[in-house]
Amino acid sequence: MVNDIEKAIIIKAKKGHMKSFEKLITGYEKRVYNIAYQMFGNEHDAYDVSQEVFIKVYKSLDKFNFNSSFSTWLHRITVNTCIDEYRKKKKHNKVSSIDESYEQDEGSMNKQFVDKGLTPEEEVLKNENVNFVRESIDELKEEHKMIIILRDIKGYSYDDISDILNISVGTVKSRISRARKNLKNIIIKKREQNNNTYV
Repeated sequence: MVNDIEKAIIIKAKKGHMKSFEKLITGYEKRVYNIAYQMFGNEHDAYDVSQEVFIKVYKSLDKFNFNSSFSTWLHRITVNTCIDEYRKKKKHNKVSSIDESYEQDEGSMNKQFVDKGLTPEEEVLKNENVNFVRESIDELKEEHKMIIILRDIKGYSYDDISDILNISVGTVKSRISRARKNLKNIIIKKREQNNNTYV
């Protein structure tokens, strides 16, 4: 579950050794930030939520019992923190609209949609489609938005998602299926509304 080197670092970090804790989380900072960025769509919230995740990890490290990989445990905290914070912001209408480029390095939505053979006009249309999909994903309920992020944007396997969310692979598949169906319905509805606007 946890390799010997990481286990030794975790044991030290559990004893309050700050350098060991910093070493432990260094390899995960980008992944945590990127998941938060996909959820909130802006750097400010992504940074704040990432910091909140690492504070929770630090405070809860003594509860980590090596039954799962540290990566799975940390991702579970990340997902739960993102969903909780997103709900709070949504409740107070503080969720930012997505007006920035989605994510920097790994798993970027832009990268998934980019076709280098496009003309400038086609590129504009393609970007409009990407923005349309982003806005549609934002309309999903929190759990469905997160599972779309994990599977379709970040590319996690069913097994990984099962471990992170602590649910069966069957439940993962049915939840993804429902999320995609809901997303499809949102997209169809938005397109119909847009078409009616121009009639």
